[in-house]
Amino acid sequence: MFGPGAYRPDPTAGMTAIADLPPPEIVPASRTYTRQTCPRCGHQAYRDKQYQRTLHDLGNLDLWCPRDLVVTYSQHDCTKCRTYLSADLSDLAPPASHYTHRVLDLAVRLVVEDGLPYRPASWHLWRDHRVFVPFATIQNWGEAGGKKGAGTHGPGLPGLGRGGFFGLRGRR
Repeated sequence: MFGPGAYRPDPTAGMTAIADLPPPEIVPASRTYTRQTCPRCGHQAYRDKQYQRTLHDLGNLDLWCPRDLVVTYSQHDCTKCRTYLSADLSDLAPPASHYTHRVLDLAVRLVVEDGLPYRPASWHLWRDHRVFVPFATIQNWGEAGGKKGAGTHGPGLPGLGRGGFFGLRGRR
């Protein structure tokens, strides 16, 4: 039995083909509701459809394999204002992300606080936490401050569709 600080050889050391890596542990999760309150009008929207979303989480070190959360969530149809809304998954992951908040926070911390370059940070995440994150994805997270889809232009800076330097402001 291995204890804290005991050396455990990595069974994936030396593997170069992705097909040889261990399959992920599938953890089912459910966010299906029969009704949900519409944020626009307050009407009780009925469940219309169900979808699944796979999120990569920190791996299971006891089994030496990655962990995927397969979240089943519901989509609701508000008949009063004719809109669709989905169950809230923002506590698990940012919108349109494939990774949980735990993975994102750990990757940004490795790069920003510990000062690791992107490639070694990607390797560290696989070696110590069994989650594969491409180093370019970590680079995008680090440059965005950990926020996915954050804009680079502030409210008064020139940007796409804001008038810019040669826009309406400053013409005489």
